[in-house]
Amino acid sequence: MDINFPLILLWLVVGSGGIWLVDSLFFARRRAQDVAEPLVVEYAKSFFPVLAIIFILRSFVVEPFQIPSRSMVPTLQVGDFILVNKYAYGLRLPVARTKVIDIGEPQRGDVMVFFPPHMNDTYFIKRVIGLPGDKVELRDNVLFINGERAPQELIQALPPGNPQLEVKWEEIYGRRHLMARHVAPSLYSNYSGVVPEGHYFMMGDNRDNSLDSRKWGFVPEQDVVGKAFAIWMHWDNLFSLPSFKRVGSIQ
Repeated sequence: MDINFPLILLWLVVGSGGIWLVDSLFFARRRAQDVAEPLVVEYAKSFFPVLAIIFILRSFVVEPFQIPSRSMVPTLQVGDFILVNKYAYGLRLPVARTKVIDIGEPQRGDVMVFFPPHMNDTYFIKRVIGLPGDKVELRDNVLFINGERAPQELIQALPPGNPQLEVKWEEIYGRRHLMARHVAPSLYSNYSGVVPEGHYFMMGDNRDNSLDSRKWGFVPEQDVVGKAFAIWMHWDNLFSLPSFKRVGSIQ
């Protein structure tokens, strides 16, 4: 199970704020008599404002994530640090995930962070392919949405001379992004399904190296986290220096 950082942060905010509040309400006389504050009160007063600001920003504005797998290659690489817009699809209560203000809805082609139906405590990141009511098909890794073929344009075949992988531009309803596919057909090269109401069909750009809606089904609307919109740093491991060559918007 992944560490539930939002819940931990919430308890830190509540705890430090509670200590500060109790001290202010019941121990004001002690301060008037120049009695030194307990160390825990000093720490609570110092950390509460910082923790509260971080909590509000992460919950309602923007949250950082690190890419852990190759499922979104070539769009996102392992080690990319990205920013996720937390209000693009509406404001949600922290931890509970309940939408309280409806601002927008996911669109085909968005790169979205969410909780998958089979692992409800783990963040995933994939591309929105199908909206509620869409019929999604893959025919030999060529995408069709509602019977309309998504154009693909070959950019590179690797390795030269004996290609095993193709990198292509793919266009979904006027929006272009990079994708990769194996030359040889794979288990997930073919698929057909209709997206139910209140759900989304998600796929990784690394089509033959991504466990996604083809494997574990559709993503409920209440499990949406936010829209990934920018890479702000790349860092392979602790033994290398961070790189900013990949900084930019996510297509």
